[in-house]
Amino acid sequence: MIHPTPRVLVADLRPRVGETVSVSGWVNTLRLQRKMQFVLVRDHTGTTQVTHRRGGPDDPLESVIESLTVESAVRITGRVVDNPVVNLGGLEIVPETVEVLNRAEPLLPIDEHSGPEHRLDWRFLDVRKRAAAQLVFAVQTTAERAMREFAYGEGCTEMHTPKLMGTASESGAEVFRLGYFDRSAYLAQSPQFYKQMAIAAGIDRVFEVGPVFRAEPSFTSRHATEFTGVDVELAWIDGVEDVMAFEERMLAHALAEVARVHGPAIEEHFGQPVVVPELPFPRVTMAEAQRLLRAGGWDPAGVKEDLDPEGERALAALVKERSGHEFVFVTHYPVGIRPFYHMRSAEQPELTLSFDLLWKGLEITTGAQREHRYDVLLKQAADKGMGTESLQDYLNCFRYGCPPHGGLGMGLGRVLMVMLGLDSIRDATFLFRGPNRLTP
Repeated sequence: MIHPTPRVLVADLRPRVGETVSVSGWVNTLRLQRKMQFVLVRDHTGTTQVTHRRGGPDDPLESVIESLTVESAVRITGRVVDNPVVNLGGLEIVPETVEVLNRAEPLLPIDEHSGPEHRLDWRFLDVRKRAAAQLVFAVQTTAERAMREFAYGEGCTEMHTPKLMGTASESGAEVFRLGYFDRSAYLAQSPQFYKQMAIAAGIDRVFEVGPVFRAEPSFTSRHATEFTGVDVELAWIDGVEDVMAFEERMLAHALAEVARVHGPAIEEHFGQPVVVPELPFPRVTMAEAQRLLRAGGWDPAGVKEDLDPEGERALAALVKERSGHEFVFVTHYPVGIRPFYHMRSAEQPELTLSFDLLWKGLEITTGAQREHRYDVLLKQAADKGMGTESLQDYLNCFRYGCPPHGGLGMGLGRVLMVMLGLDSIRDATFLFRGPNRLTP
């Protein structure tokens, strides 16, 4: 069917006063009075009012509007009228035709009282009905685009690494095993090894945005079994500081772009400003972080080499109080809690040249300088009691002149969580995957 009147978005109606336009969207609200029929129609840019005066038994529009249900998909063609009494931008549409493109069943499966798990069951409706939920993905798009722009400007090549692996990556823990023809395969828990292969292939700087799989039986607000990772690997670095400097500049660029494009909308829907951070971000070693926290009363059970969530939040609060900064790099993690391929400090061999980045107390990134010397990698794997047979393809990368390099892995969902003040990574993910959720 040919529609001579092109679609106009609700946000673009103001300049079209007096014109006949076509608006497509969903029925948000129906008010069917004795003399008047009011339909609020919503698209992804806003909501407008359609106003129809009943014309009696011979009025074809009256019966069509009377049959509408909330969330039906409709196309309304009519004249845009300036009416200051209308709350929705002082505009209304006087309809000429009303087309029901897909009638919604009268009883919707979710409402404003539905719990979070039930809303996840009907995620498409949940997102459709809430402008704030849609804004999350608009912000995600802008942040991702800005990160890509920054990475391209820094000479990065965007790569797409395999998500199916013949052997379990890294330590072999927390991986999903699946059947692969006559043998087993594993879902990649990180593109780490493949990023390093790209460095060994002579691709100077590598950038990837893609899925990451973690078989963690974790039920917290910040964990998912599948999430989107932002990964970077940089060759010919002088040290891990080069990696941290790259990330802080990338994040500052992305946040500036999000603030420019979405700042007022984020303030309206989430009640907080997007703060563009000053550079550089504060840095604190793990040893110093532990000393500061213990002096302030942090006392986790047992001997801790790492920070628990309470410690991360307390450290971030302390840094915020002292420097006014929302970000902090925690550096020089002990060897025992870092992978075998993290480079160790020459001065303090019990420490790695690695970091986590905390934002408002939530870890959003892990990074490090990698060990690029073949003999040292073998020794460090042996120190951790690891066999190297399944790692031979990876280790071969370091036998023929691999340069010094380092990189980072960032969780995009966690970045959105902190930026928008969301309670859970579920709200920063379109279709969440966790230990108990594989649908929809």
